[in-house]
Amino acid sequence: MSNPIPGPDSLLALAFPSDPQISPDGQRVAFVLARVEEEDPQKPDKEFAKPRYKTHLWLSGGGPATQLTQGEGRDSSPRWSPDGGTLAFVRASNGRGGQLHLLPLGGGEARRVTEFKGAVQDLQFSPDGRYLAFLSAGDDEDRRDERGESRVITQPRYRFNGRDWLPERPARLWHYDVQADKLSEWHAPEIEITGYVWQPDSGGVLFISSADEMKAVQWQQEIYRLPLDGSPTQITQWNSAIGTLIPHPDGQRFVLVGRPEGKGSPENSHLFLVEADGKWRRLDGGHDHGVGNMVGGDCHVGALPEKPVWLDDSTLLFSATVRGSCGLFRVTLDGAVTAQDHDAQTVIPSFTASGGGVALIRERADRFPEVELNGKAVTALHDRLTFSIRTPERVTFQNELGEGEGWTLLPEGEAKVPSILTIHGGPHTDYGHAFMHEFQLFAARGYGVCYSNPRGSAGYGQAWVDDIHGRWGGPDMDDLINFFDRCLETYPRLDGGRSAVMGGSYGGFMTNWITGHSDRFQAAITDRSICNLLSFGGTSDIGLRFWDDELGLNFHRRADALKLWNLSPLQYVEDVKTPTLIVHSVLDHRCPVEQAEQWYAALILHGVPVRFVRFPEENHELSRAGRPDRRIKRLNEYLGWLEEWLKA
Repeated sequence: MSNPIPGPDSLLALAFPSDPQISPDGQRVAFVLARVEEEDPQKPDKEFAKPRYKTHLWLSGGGPATQLTQGEGRDSSPRWSPDGGTLAFVRASNGRGGQLHLLPLGGGEARRVTEFKGAVQDLQFSPDGRYLAFLSAGDDEDRRDERGESRVITQPRYRFNGRDWLPERPARLWHYDVQADKLSEWHAPEIEITGYVWQPDSGGVLFISSADEMKAVQWQQEIYRLPLDGSPTQITQWNSAIGTLIPHPDGQRFVLVGRPEGKGSPENSHLFLVEADGKWRRLDGGHDHGVGNMVGGDCHVGALPEKPVWLDDSTLLFSATVRGSCGLFRVTLDGAVTAQDHDAQTVIPSFTASGGGVALIRERADRFPEVELNGKAVTALHDRLTFSIRTPERVTFQNELGEGEGWTLLPEGEAKVPSILTIHGGPHTDYGHAFMHEFQLFAARGYGVCYSNPRGSAGYGQAWVDDIHGRWGGPDMDDLINFFDRCLETYPRLDGGRSAVMGGSYGGFMTNWITGHSDRFQAAITDRSICNLLSFGGTSDIGLRFWDDELGLNFHRRADALKLWNLSPLQYVEDVKTPTLIVHSVLDHRCPVEQAEQWYAALILHGVPVRFVRFPEENHELSRAGRPDRRIKRLNEYLGWLEEWLKA
């Protein structure tokens, strides 16, 4: 805790854990640790530092974890062989996509198995240990942009956030025969495989895909069975989104995480048991909380597995978001849900379980994420923090559905301080008890940070989510302003006359909306935002379906166009007076950069003080997992804007 007034570069001291994978016997955990290092430590350049994430595998048998892999390559995706003697993993080096490697844990060097031009992903050993399956485009490569060639687009999906241009043919499913040392292309799908899992008898896999590209765009997915020798067979008529699959140990049934036909993105994900004859029922029917972690944090760099696991023939372990927390729960085949590891003040963003053991990552709003094995922390990453951490205070508010909640993070001392209302994205995500470096930084720099879960947020039951359907900017804005007023009343140190509103994605939409409907804030920061719902529909990677789900409207229907325009912040830009910082990433395909460009142009024309910061090569995840130097630049821009407009 050596720096009493930290800057954004405090991010460089942190190390980010991810992908905790428990050994088959439940006694060891392998995980990934991302640290920030100079891109080329042999050629440091003080005038142009190049901090980049470097990832290696770490291992623990219950004591303090030790580094397992070394070198300049970026290692990820550790996966245990069923006998516990080998770790498969992916290593990216020399500018190439990650390749499959095998590391014998009894001693010896890692051996590279693939030498594709494309990356390898989603490694899975067969239960009998004979095969190792994965997805890869193999030697396909797309160099059209590099060569200045035209790109002919005929599919409804052609780009996606974090991936940019989608390949013309999907990644294939491969398997590697470990005993025979033989690599084979197993299945070349017509439509992208979004997930797969081995069947218990190792005779093949179940995978998730769609019948055609238009169904894929509409998030209408199905389950297919693929034997080791043979062609895939569709085994469901689900017609809706599917997140993951968990075969029952009997090999006849399986559980899927998703939502049933007719339910869109506002519907919480739940557990559905599908019988051998195709009949299904919701397994967690008495649990009005979504499956998986929806609580946002900005220290999640890497994969965070949270796939449910059968503990025995009748009990499934899963994670769920409950208010501002996420914990582990059990559900039995008769639908009874009980908590196994749930603390209302913590978040478990990732877990795996096997052999009676559980490996996970646990964090609190005032405690950095740590890896645990069977209830014991095997990392001490919180100790890397370079400044004192503040504990947030809970603040409640009331609306027609009952009690809502949020938190205030106050700086040290008793002096009056500028106040910030920050709004999460989604909208069906959550603020809560996850660690937020950004919030801690703002508090340490003398700002009071107020954040809450208005209607539309996850974690408070389906009715809370549904209440903003078709009316963004209504009940949610009421809750946000109501909450902020409660904060000002509860903590007189917060200066309502020196206040800012900020948010990203849906939070950016709400920031734009609020400044078009209120002049109470002295500054605004809108990040990866939305301002024009009509143009968003045709430019976002999820635009063809998103407004149907969220608002019951769509941009291509004449009858809906005026309604979407009336729900667009751009409609009200003439009323904006609040000085605004706009932050956006050029490769953000979720909320495309044209949204920021429109908002900037409109504010310029109306004489509103505005600053537009564009980040190259980054996508929608800049604030959470972007390149470290760019994350630091973003935070410096935030602090500079707050300093200019709130501390004068």
